[in-house]
Amino acid sequence: MSSPRLRVAVLASGRGSNLQALIAARDAGQLPVDFVLVGSDKAGAGALDLARDAGIPTFTLNPKDFPSRQAYDFELFRRLDASGADMLVLAGFMRIIDGEALKPWVGRMVNIHPSLLPKYRGLHTHRRALEAGDAEHGASVHYVTAELDGGPVIAQARIAIQPGDDEHALAQRLLAHEHQLLPAVLRLVAAQRLALLPPDGVALDGRALAAPLQLRNGELVD
Repeated sequence: MSSPRLRVAVLASGRGSNLQALIAARDAGQLPVDFVLVGSDKAGAGALDLARDAGIPTFTLNPKDFPSRQAYDFELFRRLDASGADMLVLAGFMRIIDGEALKPWVGRMVNIHPSLLPKYRGLHTHRRALEAGDAEHGASVHYVTAELDGGPVIAQARIAIQPGDDEHALAQRLLAHEHQLLPAVLRLVAAQRLALLPPDGVALDGRALAAPLQLRNGELVD
């Protein structure tokens, strides 16, 4: 008898290109999950339109309707709990989440971030990589903890920074790799092959990883 499919909720603030990549992987039979809810802090987020087109329930929660960030985040997670989601994916959700609110989800919550963490936590990662004169740039998928972009890194995709790159060119080239990286990580989660090793480790098939997995030709290797 096969195991139940992983029930996944997604939070996004923008156009939703990483959500689109996840939906495409599911539709192609490459990602055995069910998307149960997509939420956003912005009513006009493109991610919501993508979800509706795919038949996924959506909701918007406006931070301005709440007296504090913590009040907002507790309501956000109440709705996620009610969806029955097993796993939460932050796919361009541009808010810092209260540590107490997310505590029950630690180990069941991942984020994709456009840098080779621990480099360049926060915003403007492409600009910062260029200003630093880095030879390479990339994206990371990590477990979410109360520390901003600071949870254990599961996997990364790397690209070379080319002469003449600007922020836009670098960001656009990296996106194609992000769109492979996030589904690849979620496949391992769905197969129950990944686990968080508190306080700051990651296990694959029960073995602690010495370094993040790396994306090679669409697959993750260590």
